[in-house]
Amino acid sequence: MQLTAENLACSRGGREVFAGVNFSMPGGEALVVTGRNGAGKSSLLRMLAGLISISAGRLALTGAENDATLAEQSHYLGHQDAVKPSLSVSENLRFWAEFLGGRDAIGAALEAVDLVPLADLPAAYLSAGQRRRLSIARLVAVQRPVWLLDEPTSALDVPSQKRLAELMRGHLVGGGMIVAAAHGPIGLERARELKLGPA
Repeated sequence: MQLTAENLACSRGGREVFAGVNFSMPGGEALVVTGRNGAGKSSLLRMLAGLISISAGRLALTGAENDATLAEQSHYLGHQDAVKPSLSVSENLRFWAEFLGGRDAIGAALEAVDLVPLADLPAAYLSAGQRRRLSIARLVAVQRPVWLLDEPTSALDVPSQKRLAELMRGHLVGGGMIVAAAHGPIGLERARELKLGPA
């Protein structure tokens, strides 16, 4: 499996955010996108996820097991945690697993992010870090080869950051790929870096 970007450009509101972005990565690799605020890190991830249009250039995911698009084979973890407050922790995860067509791995996903004791608690009572962990649980509950992570350690305490790092390393060992936007270390020491904006 190979993810390739050729001369990608992004414009928002008539303003060029970035242009001439190129990278190629095989399965089992991670790419950390860095740059100052406003350089386009989140926009690049949203473009990979199919949430905003490509202004110029080309994106391709080749060698995948089926004909699904890049967006259909990706998990996108954005700044906002997609959590329904009225549903319990396990109900939130079950909703996403059914919506995304995942396997029955709710228990394993909750265990992976240490939320089993809170499985029946309405999500409205979760702290910011717990909501983030619930969003991360989707990565485990539904298997997809490409993880697009925007500041994934945001709101996480140190133990939770270590758990996330273990999940990411396991995903890479299994042949998956990760593109993450980050301002600091996220636990992927061997990741390549793509810097947006001025050098």
